[in-house]
Amino acid sequence: MKLTNEQVAEIVADASKKMSDPNYSAVMVGGFVQSQTPAAQFIGAHDQELGGAESVVNVIFHCALVSACFARGGGRTPRTLSYEDLDSAARGKPLDNLAKIQPAVADFIKTNIEHPMAQELVAMISLAFDQVT
Repeated sequence: MKLTNEQVAEIVADASKKMSDPNYSAVMVGGFVQSQTPAAQFIGAHDQELGGAESVVNVIFHCALVSACFARGGGRTPRTLSYEDLDSAARGKPLDNLAKIQPAVADFIKTNIEHPMAQELVAMISLAFDQVT
């Protein structure tokens, strides 16, 4: 299922409104870590390339937003990604691959994430979500 710009924008707008609540991002990150443990561990393994723990949390937060996009757009929460799902999604250039099949999600990533490695990791997780939904 291809997500539309409107679906992605709606999730981002909802998140922007909720960011004034200091617990919102913690709940999003904690929920993602709990429900997507292999993906969170994979992201955490890149902490040095990302620049530390704060960047890891930022990537996880953006992955949680993408998960919410797939959940709302597809009517169900994506299943827990396996290491095989992640390996499959990591082939080639994830952001370029994502732009071909989920352009709205790729645009979200390019617009909201500056760090190239962070972009690639969120794109990879997004590709994996696309494969399992």
